[in-house]
Amino acid sequence: MADREDLGAPARRPPLHTLFLCTGNSARSILAEALLREMGGERFVAHSAGSHPTGRVHPLALELLANRGLPVDGLRSKSWDEFARPQAPALDLVITVCDNAAGEVCPVWPGHPATAHWGLPDPAAVTGEVAQRRVFAEVAHALSARIRLLTSLPVDRLDRMSLQRNLRAIATPDADAA
Repeated sequence: MADREDLGAPARRPPLHTLFLCTGNSARSILAEALLREMGGERFVAHSAGSHPTGRVHPLALELLANRGLPVDGLRSKSWDEFARPQAPALDLVITVCDNAAGEVCPVWPGHPATAHWGLPDPAAVTGEVAQRRVFAEVAHALSARIRLLTSLPVDRLDRMSLQRNLRAIATPDADAA
């Protein structure tokens, strides 16, 4: 027999499979994947991919994550084709983090996910180690702020259109200042 506390408890929604996309899947999308893994708890499953993956994660991305105490095991640069296959997890959210990926024709994603564009500069493209480290830190800060807003959304109570509207609103300068 169920405990009285279990009666009438709302059904727990399965975690939202969230895919972060960029072109190379070496920096921004990797950072977002690791940050959502940490901040999303059991409510989100984080993934990342690229339209033209470099095949390696940028060493400064791994260093930044490790310095923040975030696990880097399993992070790898991979093609978005992995998430368009029939056996791929049904995606709930697809978020592009670079302007190039946002402008490309994406595969058809299983699950008909809500989509948003959170464009950020590419720290891997910056020249000079000091400048590159600064941009990596800035991008990680912006992603942390946006992911904090994402994880605070009442996703259990939002329909797909409301969720998409909220996702798109997160990519504002005000959100990054949070």
